[in-house]
Amino acid sequence: MERRTVLKYIAGAAATFCPTCLSTISAFAAEKGGQGGAHDGPPHWGYTGAEGPENWGQLSPEYKACSLGVQQSPIDLTAAISADVGQIDVAYKRIPLKVINNGHTIQVNCNPGSGIMVDGKRFGLLQFHFHHPSEHALDGTRFDMEAHFVHASEDGVLAVLGVFIRQGESHPLLAPIWRAMPQKAGPERAVSSEMISPTDLLPADRRYFRYLGSLTTPPCSETVIWSVYRTPVNASGEQIRRFADLFPMNARPLQPLHRRLLLENA
Repeated sequence: MERRTVLKYIAGAAATFCPTCLSTISAFAAEKGGQGGAHDGPPHWGYTGAEGPENWGQLSPEYKACSLGVQQSPIDLTAAISADVGQIDVAYKRIPLKVINNGHTIQVNCNPGSGIMVDGKRFGLLQFHFHHPSEHALDGTRFDMEAHFVHASEDGVLAVLGVFIRQGESHPLLAPIWRAMPQKAGPERAVSSEMISPTDLLPADRRYFRYLGSLTTPPCSETVIWSVYRTPVNASGEQIRRFADLFPMNARPLQPLHRRLLLENA
């Protein structure tokens, strides 16, 4: 597929699927940054039972996209169309470690200044967090974990980078995060003496899949440009186990692709 055609598709689709991105970012930040189950916040949701993914759309009118949406995430990354979708220019700075257990995941909040360039547009890095097992699948197979790097542009468009994590050697970037991660939901924990580089969690092989999708948690807003790297990074069995002890399952089931294009950079 020619690059001009790809860019026209992405730009046009993003314009139509993202009229409420700014409000989505506010809702996303409130949910991801706060404590799970706060009584004055949005309706509580989870990954099992009555509050599980199959019921998210019925928990609140705000979450109706979870059950009615047709551009939902995550998906199985298979049978992609080879296309010239360009490279993602990553410019992450070293940042002080600020970590939070929000009741749904472990999240690292990022100081302003880091970001990515996608097709000439800058997206600032807001935070990155983790899922166990991976939310996306590759040719039907899910990995041990997945990291999501969440970005937003000045006009409110969301762009998320997905990184698969498989069992292997210990990952040096996870070590300080795991040391600092709270065992229970609560406020952000800042470790000002610990500086980290988010780039270290990205794979050396930057081939990726691109598609238009949604947040993988309520409100499931269909406002996300997804880029998921094909090649996983490693984490030790102990690192995976420590996260799984806190979150045995925090991955949404796979969603149908419907009529969307799934692209892979040539």
